[in-house]
Amino acid sequence: MNFKDRANFYIDYLKNDIIPFWLNHSLDKEHGGFFTCLDRDGKIFDTDKFMWLQHRQVWTLSMLYNNVEQNPVYLEVAKQGADFLLAHGRDKNGDWYFSLDKEGNPLTQPYNIFSDCFATMAYAQLFKATAEERYRDIAKSTFLRILERKDNPKGSYNKQVTETRSLKGFSLPMILCNLVLEIEHLLPADQVEEVLHYGVNEVMNVFYKKELGVIVENVDQQGNLHDSFDGRLVNPGHGLESMWFVMDIAKKWGDQKLIEQCVQISLQTIEYGWDAKHEGIFYFLDMKGYPPQQLEWNQKLWWVHLEAAIAMLKGYQLTQNPECLAWYQRLHNYIWKYFVDPAYGEMFGYLTREGDALLPLKGGKWKGFFHTPRALYQLATIANEIHNMQPVRF
Repeated sequence: MNFKDRANFYIDYLKNDIIPFWLNHSLDKEHGGFFTCLDRDGKIFDTDKFMWLQHRQVWTLSMLYNNVEQNPVYLEVAKQGADFLLAHGRDKNGDWYFSLDKEGNPLTQPYNIFSDCFATMAYAQLFKATAEERYRDIAKSTFLRILERKDNPKGSYNKQVTETRSLKGFSLPMILCNLVLEIEHLLPADQVEEVLHYGVNEVMNVFYKKELGVIVENVDQQGNLHDSFDGRLVNPGHGLESMWFVMDIAKKWGDQKLIEQCVQISLQTIEYGWDAKHEGIFYFLDMKGYPPQQLEWNQKLWWVHLEAAIAMLKGYQLTQNPECLAWYQRLHNYIWKYFVDPAYGEMFGYLTREGDALLPLKGGKWKGFFHTPRALYQLATIANEIHNMQPVRF
């Protein structure tokens, strides 16, 4: 494998396919912000604006400007999106709504802390690009609000009766592992380390269950397994995404033992989640093998496979484990065979178990301009680093 050629392949696809698709079809030039519900050819089929995806698009454009190409269009579009969100996106407490209509009127209350997580990422990256202090200040204040809410993230919007069953979820500590590295230029070093140690401990020692060889999505407040639908739930994509987050932290710490542990968990997770009959990674599984409650459990999702590819290529880079390289190549082949749309560009988001496009959409309520460009950037960067470290050809 020529890693330099592979890096160029990813960057070319990013710059010539993915970025133009979103710049051509997603911009709301009348009201500001972005349309994310895009059909196969980029036609807008719904105009609601979902805060996760709005802020993710601001982050992506700012990241591309900072790391790939200082194209003024990227920065201009990122700023118009950010300014729309700053004008319309928060309630009186400063918490970010879940969704708005196209004019910016709130539709869904700020019940979900992940809107705030992606807002923090977006404004921190935009501050890097512009040095405008208002973006720095909103990133910091939103992050502090996340820390205040992390033990009860849904607050008054929690529909569970926690006195009967109180579970905590994997998503927030997983995201914090990446979020803190994204904004460490804005935080005191001791706060960075405190949150990183919290996140890594939760991921590696609480939600990863060594006796099962998997990461579960929910545990009780003491970190124990719970025999219920939620307690048995496994999302292999989350597990693999979290492992490359923790590898980045371990690299920062110079902790090779932690890197090796991440690689082993990654290999366990992909073996566990891989569909031996049709290939690809299942979306959800039940740790006891029972029928999952999610009817979409056997779908194949774009982000799961992209995040898995990052985990495997990064694992190979940091350990030279040949199993990682073999899995990475298998994932690359699967992605380009099934997800990529050669006719209209971008990637299908949702496949059937067999690999057929389940929906023609290129964006929606959950799929936007984030996982694909981030993965392409990550994969290109890692491949370049491998090439410069040890050009290998097979």
